[in-house]
Amino acid sequence: MSLKEQLDNFKKQQVKCHSTLSSIASSRQVPSSSLRRPVAAAIISDNKPSAPVKFSSDTKRLQLINSVRKSPVGAQIKRVIGLLFETRQALTPEQINEKCYVDMHANKAVFDSMVKNPKAHYDGRRFSYKAEHNVNDKRELLSLINKYPDGISASDLKDAYPNVMEDLQALKASEDIWLLSNSQEDIAYPNDFKCEITVDDDFKTLFRDTEVPSDFLEVEKELKKYGLKPVTDTTARRAAEQRYGIVIDKSKHKKKRKQEITKRTKLTNAHLPELFQSLNASTSRN
Repeated sequence: MSLKEQLDNFKKQQVKCHSTLSSIASSRQVPSSSLRRPVAAAIISDNKPSAPVKFSSDTKRLQLINSVRKSPVGAQIKRVIGLLFETRQALTPEQINEKCYVDMHANKAVFDSMVKNPKAHYDGRRFSYKAEHNVNDKRELLSLINKYPDGISASDLKDAYPNVMEDLQALKASEDIWLLSNSQEDIAYPNDFKCEITVDDDFKTLFRDTEVPSDFLEVEKELKKYGLKPVTDTTARRAAEQRYGIVIDKSKHKKKRKQEITKRTKLTNAHLPELFQSLNASTSRN
């Protein structure tokens, strides 16, 4: 068969295939009413279900649960106390297990320790955080501080409620309390406005002109003369120094003692600013 004949046969086959495909397509045409179904299907397909949890993510969660439940009792208690402190909610053991994976039903030691823990309150059904002082807002905080004329440590208040330290600073700014610091902690004192008095100039002069003996032994004698018991015993101290050969550089000791007294009295004797003129002058020179 020649090449031309082969090409003619190929063209005939192409025409036949085309007509066959056209007839198949026309026989499968659907009425116009049925064309709406894919639209509905498309709308339904938009409401896709949430993606399933990947196996790798679930594995990490299961590993964390296993790690928590195999940890020591103390570590699990710390985890629960931290949860109660952050949420400030009363939670059942089931809710605690759901939030931090500590199963107190399966671990009796953890449950018994939580019931007795001083930082937790158990009402027979739920656990909640138990602060050092039961105050919930700035008004209750001020009322509590007013009950402590000798001062209350800020560290005893920091777990009362989440923003208690901000309220403490706000009370200080409004001069409702005094918040004084030492080398270790802050102490909150009530600001009793009844104690605000005007000191007479004659009294200030009398205070400045009163001479205190330089020898502490003389100070102790004066105290005893007025029926007061000194907290120091200079005679016994000096005898011990001689017995054990202790030599004290009195100039350094005196200078250090003077600075300590000045720093302390600067807080409580603000009504006598002239006391600190020498200190301010020496500070500016340095």
